[in-house]
Amino acid sequence: MTSNSTAVAQAGGSGFVNTRWTVVLSAGDPSSPRAAPALEALCRAYWYPLYAYVRRRGYSVEDAEDLTQAFFGHLLEARSIATADPDKGRFRGFLLTRLNHFLADDWDRRIAQKRGGGQRLVPLEGLTAETRYQREPADLRSPDKLFEHRWAVTLLERVFERLRQEYTAKGKTTLFDELKDCLVQTRTTGAQDGAAMRLGLSEGALRVTVHRLRQRYRRLLRLEVADTVSGPEEVEEELRHLFQVLTG
Repeated sequence: MTSNSTAVAQAGGSGFVNTRWTVVLSAGDPSSPRAAPALEALCRAYWYPLYAYVRRRGYSVEDAEDLTQAFFGHLLEARSIATADPDKGRFRGFLLTRLNHFLADDWDRRIAQKRGGGQRLVPLEGLTAETRYQREPADLRSPDKLFEHRWAVTLLERVFERLRQEYTAKGKTTLFDELKDCLVQTRTTGAQDGAAMRLGLSEGALRVTVHRLRQRYRRLLRLEVADTVSGPEEVEEELRHLFQVLTG
């Protein structure tokens, strides 16, 4: 993903304006040299939640993939991203509204006719979106509710991957792999002792290391959330919404 969650995106700081909204507005101007990488960043961030939404709406695997790819291309070509307004709701809400309009305009028929001839905006790596979609447990919630849930899960996955990359860059991959479960669960005393022994740390040093890991995770989560809202005062509200979606 294009680096758009930069250090200047400080929730509550003067650099807050340098969030994903800057990338969104850049993507809305085809003449901007940032347009192409900005759109790629958006595609990578929101591809799967939108793909899964289209699949849940009843489209086939091929149509859903083509439509999702074409949708982002349509946003750039029509300059409709430029209509996104940070003061009128979250960016994911803007995307979902535009996607519904896109589907209602029978773009699926047009894209099906062109299938195989279009350029992929984002080369997908690893598991395909459909593989991931099929592995998810059955869920009877509405497509809109599932979109929210998948957005939340995808956001946490991005934060986790960013944290993993930071530790890897510091040569601490083993440390991260050993302690990553501490981000989502509390270790038992026995597990903590085993981890401390394997890492060559004292019990106290292990507690400090886990505390720092969790602190950094929370910091990266806040920065990721800050990228999708219009002001620092909305970060806490969005975090509450995020965990409500995940636990609801």
